Amino acid sequence: MRYCDAGVNIDEGNRLVSMLKGMVKETYKEGVLEGVGGFGALFEIKNYKNPVLVSGCDGVGTKLKIAIDMKKLDTIGIDCVAMCVNDVLCHGAKPLFFLDYFACGKLSAEDAFNVIKGIKDGCILAGCSLIGGETAEMPGFYEDGEFDIAGFCVGIVEKDKIVDGSKIKEGDLLVGIESSGCHSNGYSLIRKIITDLEEPFKDKRIGDVLLTPTNIYVKDVLPLLDKFDVKGMAHITGGGFLENIPRMFKGDFNAVVYKDSYEIPDIFKLLQQRGVEETEMYRTFNMGIGLVICVDKNEAEEVVRTIEEGGKSAYIIGEVVKGGGRVCLI
Repeated sequence: MRYCDAGVNIDEGNRLVSMLKGMVKETYKEGVLEGVGGFGALFEIKNYKNPVLVSGCDGVGTKLKIAIDMKKLDTIGIDCVAMCVNDVLCHGAKPLFFLDYFACGKLSAEDAFNVIKGIKDGCILAGCSLIGGETAEMPGFYEDGEFDIAGFCVGIVEKDKIVDGSKIKEGDLLVGIESSGCHSNGYSLIRKIITDLEEPFKDKRIGDVLLTPTNIYVKDVLPLLDKFDVKGMAHITGGGFLENIPRMFKGDFNAVVYKDSYEIPDIFKLLQQRGVEETEMYRTFNMGIGLVICVDKNEAEEVVRTIEEGGKSAYIIGEVVKGGGRVCLI
């Protein structure tokens, strides 16, 4: 008996590693001492006085099922990176490096390569290095053609520049940065509502619209930290507005969000028209806003202008009031 008789193809795994080595080096930057191939990846920290490491881990949920069904695997890796680096960013941290986990029933080097190419592309967008990962072939655990991915990110911030919500006060304003669509949350509900991925939607197949990669906000936000007093940030992921915005608060505050402060994208209007109640929409989806930043009211308009100069739309979507950690939609 050999390992391949049990369904694990070592040669295919080695072929994948060979395919990846040159590609992931495109993400390497100062600090990478040893990347893919060793037992551990080494990264050296330089030019920080009192550094704090910030870590994050996430996957892409059942959006992955749509990618598999649509046979489009080259962008789902961007989602995996985005879900991790955007979380780390909320504490003011600059992403340093990323590791991925790819688990499948039967390894296809080509499929895995396409997924990890997306991860590489996401790392370039986030300015972080893809320095390692794990590929697990697990016959009998996943069906052939099925797989899952997860990502792990480490970022860095000077201790005295951590964004932790401690300076938030009543009267501060909330600036929302546009999302690129549904990002990577709510897809189990979406898949109950939209069963035909070939359905036309705004001159595209709706399956392609649903696979639009999650926005990565690193290059939009890091410049703001040097110019403005950013007091808090919230990545609008699972839980939507209602659960994520209060996570930035240290004190007893509520967020008042003005629903008419921006145009809700059509994909969310469609989902609501097909039977999702409004409150459920706001606690499941990002509703067109992928990241919320809390700033002083005197800086909010300039923050919006700065973000828009970088290429993304931004809006003043609400304010901070005294309360008990809730979001009030008006």
